Amino acid sequence: MDIIQLGLGRWLHVLAGVMWIGLLYYFNFVQVDALKAAAADNTGAGITKHVAPRALFWFRWAAVVTFLAGAMIAGKHFFDVFLFLKPAYYPIGVGAWLGTIMLFNVWVLIWPNQKKILGIVSATDEEKAKARRLAFLASRTNTMLSIPMLFFMTASGGVFRTAVFG
Repeated sequence: MDIIQLGLGRWLHVLAGVMWIGLLYYFNFVQVDALKAAAADNTGAGITKHVAPRALFWFRWAAVVTFLAGAMIAGKHFFDVFLFLKPAYYPIGVGAWLGTIMLFNVWVLIWPNQKKILGIVSATDEEKAKARRLAFLASRTNTMLSIPMLFFMTASGGVFRTAVFG
């Protein structure tokens, strides 16, 4: 179980995390400005109809896989990590909590509001405006949280492995 837990779990965690954070950065540093420019010349349909829904699919499911793979790596120490029960787990626990907050933002704040913005669910113009602001703020929050989250989750990996597996 150790090889699967650490080997497969770590690779799955890293690959899904790269996809998740990569798409997060794409949305915040590329798509937001691209949609503003596309709105100005009325050419945004390709982005909102074809690109954004696909990118959001991979974004939200990469978040889930990242979380689950991280939980698989922690294994029987999952609650020790999340509840900060051992000092060796404090750094990874901080990273895990930041990732959990980000996962919450993806599924509870960003995705439901993006469905309104993209017309996947019906919404009035006023509801869409409110949804745009909320999704934007949650996404920017995740971008800011991603920096310390990545630091804590990668910097503490060796300490965690040593504490768990000796």
